[in-house]
Amino acid sequence: MGGNSDLRIAVIGAGPAGIAAGHALLERGFDNFTLFEKSDAAGGTWHLHSYPGLACDLWAHSYTYSYRPNAEWSANFVDQPEIEAYLQQCTREFGLEPHLALHTCITAARYKTNGTWALTTADNATHTFDVVINAMGGQHTPIFPAVDGIDSFTGEHWHSTHWNHKVSLQDKRVVLVGSAAAAVQIVPQVAKRARHLTVLQRTPNWIMPRNHKVYSRTLKALFRHVPPILSLWQRGQALMMSVVLDGVTLNHKRMEQFEARVHKFIEKSIKDPAVRSAVTPRSRYGCKRGLVSDEYYPTLNRANVELIAEGLQSVKPKGVVTASDREIEADVIIYCTGYQVLDFERIDVTGKDGKKLADEMAKAPIAYKGIAASGFPNYFFTAGPNGLAINASYFKNVECNVNTIVRLLQDKQSAGIDSIVVRPDVNDSYNASLSHRYETYSWGASNCNSYYRTETGHAPFLFPGGYKEYHALHAACSIEDFQPA
Repeated sequence: MGGNSDLRIAVIGAGPAGIAAGHALLERGFDNFTLFEKSDAAGGTWHLHSYPGLACDLWAHSYTYSYRPNAEWSANFVDQPEIEAYLQQCTREFGLEPHLALHTCITAARYKTNGTWALTTADNATHTFDVVINAMGGQHTPIFPAVDGIDSFTGEHWHSTHWNHKVSLQDKRVVLVGSAAAAVQIVPQVAKRARHLTVLQRTPNWIMPRNHKVYSRTLKALFRHVPPILSLWQRGQALMMSVVLDGVTLNHKRMEQFEARVHKFIEKSIKDPAVRSAVTPRSRYGCKRGLVSDEYYPTLNRANVELIAEGLQSVKPKGVVTASDREIEADVIIYCTGYQVLDFERIDVTGKDGKKLADEMAKAPIAYKGIAASGFPNYFFTAGPNGLAINASYFKNVECNVNTIVRLLQDKQSAGIDSIVVRPDVNDSYNASLSHRYETYSWGASNCNSYYRTETGHAPFLFPGGYKEYHALHAACSIEDFQPA
């Protein structure tokens, strides 16, 4: 095997994780890589999604690359246009533009007997690489409700993933299906335009106040010209985020504090006792994704907004039918019904001995430290199963993951090994060590019903522990954990 520049690397996805991977590769002398992006620009989810109200629910200064802080954030929480602009600026600054292959959707990846990967694009072009880094995000494949008549509606309808900006909602009767992350941001915006908005809520969510504050010009100037102040601000926001782990730990006092804060927020924000009762969660904090919003609860007080605490039963040509057989006429239906998280079937990945990644993950969605799966040599995830710690931002987690991946590639090259694959015994032992820990957390408990858990009983989304431990596990990751393919 030659030097770092001889290794042909495919990075699939040019969102936050793909950009981090590109940065790490260039930093360590791997310059023979292609960053495949199905869209027309970098940014991933923050470029694909554009619905009204879209914002990050993490503090802005914690939501950046560690090596590229952003003194220009406008507020403590920022909206989609700022985040997309930041990611695209990073793409340019990191020198990734020459490596970008835009408008290129990878549909299949097949491991060959000569130790290479053959990648196929949507237009049937084939590319050969030595290494594949899967940097695809998890909020790209929309889920629609499996109900009768969903295609019979004669009005406009769409999923929040692909917002139809050509349709005006002014004076329209709108039915919005769902009440989780996207809905919480969309509802306040639609309510300002629609004649009437009906929100169908199947289960209530935990929603904290956002406490949105715009930064003054003076403070932004300090961030810009006095880096220690910006660094201090970042550490403060990271510290606030660190307590989330305690907040989702069953029987921890912090969980009780989080829940009490939301109950108080509901009591203060919503006038109607029936609505207050309807939006009060029955699960423990963190079983479903914790949300933030200053506007959602107050919006439910508006005369033109009705919350119906029922799911969708069916769709008719002129409206919807709720679980209690109530018929509601509509001009527009908006589905805020989530995404396929860790949707491994998006790419037809075939590993060693004909193993299909989607099949393997359907049976047992596990990976070694969130980055590698048995039977798939030189194939890595930037955020695979259990590859994210809840008390650190997505940026911080994927930086940790890609740094380990690139370090392994360095060691592989130094050892003169063509292909490496995680040892099955190491992978099994690692995941066995995690298996008893999921019940510690609300999101991993067997009585939690959310996208954090699969029908097979696995909880493959989050790492069952904190970021400090997760980072230490990655620091201990070695090429000795892998074997030649």
